[in-house]
Amino acid sequence: MRAVVYDEIGASPEVRDVPSPEAPAGGVVVEVHATGLCRSDWHAWAGHDDIALPHVPGHELAGIVASVGVGVRDWSVGDRVTVPFVEGCGRCEWCLGGDAQVCPAQEQPGFTHWGSFAEYVALHAADTNLVAVPDDVSFEAAAALGCRFATAWRALTGRAAVRPGEWVTVVGAGGVGLSTVMIAKSLGAKVIAVDRNRGALAAAEALGADAVLEADGSDVPAAVHELTSGGSHVAVDAVGSEATCADAILSLRRRGRHVQVGLLPPVDGHPRVPMARVIGWELDVLGSHGMAAVDYPGMMALIASGQLRPQTLVERVVGLEEAAVLLPLLEQAAPAGMTMIDPRPAAG
Repeated sequence: MRAVVYDEIGASPEVRDVPSPEAPAGGVVVEVHATGLCRSDWHAWAGHDDIALPHVPGHELAGIVASVGVGVRDWSVGDRVTVPFVEGCGRCEWCLGGDAQVCPAQEQPGFTHWGSFAEYVALHAADTNLVAVPDDVSFEAAAALGCRFATAWRALTGRAAVRPGEWVTVVGAGGVGLSTVMIAKSLGAKVIAVDRNRGALAAAEALGADAVLEADGSDVPAAVHELTSGGSHVAVDAVGSEATCADAILSLRRRGRHVQVGLLPPVDGHPRVPMARVIGWELDVLGSHGMAAVDYPGMMALIASGQLRPQTLVERVVGLEEAAVLLPLLEQAAPAGMTMIDPRPAAG
C-alpha cells in the first residue's frame, strides 16, 4: 500500500510503498477513505511522543472494513466505520466502566502503531472501539470526530458540563477550537473565540461566536473579563502552549472551569501554569483525552439529523503527497478549519 512515512524524528516525510497491515486478533483492517491532518501528528513527528521508527502517522480516520481478525463479533467486511484515536483494550476496569479513553493498555493509531496516512490501517479491539458511520454521514465528517470534534464534545459535556447561558472562552480556532465553538453554541452557551489568525476568527464568527479576540500581544484575559463582566465560566485551551494555557486560565471568573485539550510540549522540564490563580480563585483544571466509542451515539445522532455539522469545518481535502509536505509545517500553520486527507489513488 501507499503511505506517508518518516524514518527519523524531524526527517522529511515521503510517500512510498510499504507492506499492507494484517488484521490483529480481535481487530480489523480498515480501508481509509478520509483521515485528518492534526497538530498531534506534528507532535509525534517533532519527537514529543515515544514512537517506533520508521513511522506512519495519522489517528483521525473513517473508512470501510477490509478484513476482520479472529474473535471479532460485531463487525464485517464492508461496514462503514470510524474509531476514537484511543483504542481501549476492552478488558480493564476503565474500559468496562465506559472510559476507554484512559485505558492503561490503550493503543493509538499513528502513535503506538502505524496510523492512517495510508491506504489501509490496522485497528485493535474492534468490538470495543469501532463506531458505525451512517450512510448519510460523510467519511470526512466521520473522520473529524476521531480526535478534534469528539474531544471538543466530551470536553464541554463530559468534563466542563457547560450549561446554557454560560460564557465559554475558546483559545485557538483551528479544528478543535472551531469544533468547540460549534458545540458550545449548540449547548446554548455564549462563546468568545481567541486566535492570532483573522481567517480563523472569521470562521468562528460564521459558526456563531458571540465575540472574537485577536491574540496580537494584547491582554486577552482582561478583554475577556470586560466582555463577560467578571470572566468566563469555562475556558478551553485548544492550542497547547504555556501562553495559551495561561490566557485560558486567567480568562476565567472565580470558581470557573478550565479544560486543557491542546497538548503541552515540555518547556524547561514541565509547562508552567498560573497555579496561584487556580488556588486563590478555586478554579477547576480538567484534562480531556478524547472520547470512548460508547459515548458516540448521542453525538452521531445530532450529526445525522443535521443539528451538528462537523463537515463544515473541513477546509480542504488533499492527497498523500501534499500531506507529506504539510505535516512538518503544522507548528507554524494557522488553518481556519480542518485539512482532510484522502489516501486513495486519484481517479483517472
